[in-house]
Order: sequence, then C-alpha cells, then structure tokens
Amino acid sequence: MECMIGITFKDFVLLAADMTAVQSIFVVKSDDIKLHKLSEHLVMAAVGESGDKTQFAEYIAKNIQLYKMRNGYGLSPVAAANYTRRSLAEYLRSRTPYQVNMLMGGYDNEAGPVLYFVDYLAALVKIPYYAYGYGGYVSLSVIDRYYGKGDMTPEEGYELLKKCVVEIQKRLVINLPNFQVQMISKDGIVELPNITAKTLAVEETKAG
Repeated sequence: MECMIGITFKDFVLLAADMTAVQSIFVVKSDDIKLHKLSEHLVMAAVGESGDKTQFAEYIAKNIQLYKMRNGYGLSPVAAANYTRRSLAEYLRSRTPYQVNMLMGGYDNEAGPVLYFVDYLAALVKIPYYAYGYGGYVSLSVIDRYYGKGDMTPEEGYELLKKCVVEIQKRLVINLPNFQVQMISKDGIVELPNITAKTLAVEETKAG
C-alpha cells in the first residue's frame, strides 16, 4: 500500500514518499517519515516493515558517516548505492533479513543526478524515474506522459509530482493523503512543501 516516487531531471532529483503508517487494516499515523538523509547529497526513500525500514536506513546512514570520518571523504551516491545493496544481500543470507524496498536519489559531481531502486532481494538498478507500490500503477503513466527528456525546472518537476499524487488519490481506494517531498541537487538537499489532500483541494477550489 505504501508509495514512493523518484524522478531524475537535468540538474536535480525529486523524491516523494507517502506519510501513512498502517498496521493491518488500521492507519496508525499520517505523518510517518520515510525519506532519510544519508549524506549531504544523498537521500533514501524506504518502505516496508515499520521497524526494518527505520533501522536499516539508520544503519546505512551511520555507516556512511563513519566511512567519511575514517577516510576524510564521503562515499559517492554510486558507491553508497552499491554498499547498500551489498549490506542488504548479506542480511538476506542471515537469519534476520530486512524486508525493505528503497529508492536512493543523489547528486554526483561526475555523474550528475542519479536514482537507484533497491528491492528487498538486493537487486540494484539505475533508473531515470520510478514509482513503487499501488500508486505506481497510476502515476507511472502520468510521468510517461509529461516527463519528456526530463528537462524541467524544479517548479515544473514539483508540479509533475503533484499530478502523480492527484491521480493516486483519485484512483486508489487506499487513503494516502500526505506525501513528503525532497529535492537533491549540487547545492544539497532541500525539503519542499508536503503534497497533501488538503492543499490540493484548496488549489482545485481556487482554480475552479
């Protein structure tokens, strides 16, 4: 039921994740944080078992920071993604595997904006955009329609994410009212305004 969306553009990456925490058929909270800062230019969106996603994200973030302290320089997004995949693969072969699916978005000084998807079986793939979960069934077609060559401004990219969330809230019976959004560029990580059902309703009323 959880949903996360990642899109790479010419000079930045946008990551969005729903903020709904559920247990069985019950909504536990609507302000759950699923975007985790791993470094100054890298963010992980993680969904899965509640304890697993938080613990694994913290484990990866702390080890990336430890690497920087020991060596005097940090891991690039490419190296961090491969380290994450290897860590997940090692736990997969233990008695305590993590049930976590991730999108990792970052900015590399050489490669530019990058986006990776890592699933709970430790498969890693570099992609221009992706939407995970039931929300991906309806939002991927929206991205296909408007993405083009990805040559958009941050404002246009944010509006594209809004279109995806509008479609998710319109088409799915599952209630995902709030989405957290972050932008990663050469200047670092910027927290963008949350996309919520309430703000979308207000904008629709003004437009009407």
